[in-house]
Amino acid sequence: MRERPKIHATRLAQSSGFLRVEQVDLEFSNGQRRTYERLKGSGLGAVIIVPMRDDDTVLLVREYGVGVDRYELGLPKGRLDQDETVEQGANRELKEEIGFGARHLRILTTLSLSPAYMTSMTHVVLAQELYPERLQGDEPEELEVVPWKLSELHTLLQHEEVSEGRSIAALFIAREYLSGRYRPGA
Repeated sequence: MRERPKIHATRLAQSSGFLRVEQVDLEFSNGQRRTYERLKGSGLGAVIIVPMRDDDTVLLVREYGVGVDRYELGLPKGRLDQDETVEQGANRELKEEIGFGARHLRILTTLSLSPAYMTSMTHVVLAQELYPERLQGDEPEELEVVPWKLSELHTLLQHEEVSEGRSIAALFIAREYLSGRYRPGA
């Protein structure tokens, strides 16, 4: 395995209320030096939740995505708040976005959206034994909840409103976990 590059310096290049661009001066084990830029998230991480209504039915949400300027069908997700565990954040986001809490939450893995230039990480959380409970969220409009069968995941991939990589990955990870083919940490 190659030795990781040595960071010589980091500095803020640009900023926004959401992300900061950071420059990173690196030296690789062969002596080559480069300056890379990466997006540094301003939060404490994020969660994406796979809420299971029953053994085969996942609850998706239809939500406007300004980045692609259209409605997108995907999983509930959000940033973690200060002093909040991953499980607490997942349960809060469920209550805010789909009007359900979960009695059983399991962290399946952690995903990077783009490790080449982003520092943010998203925890994939499986939510089971759902119960009705709604919290006020920060969404500008109520999100539409759309049930989908995990056994029909292949048809979801063909849906014109489905392109968000974290949701697609999390659904496959959850399906493999529920089938017994994937064990976190194994």
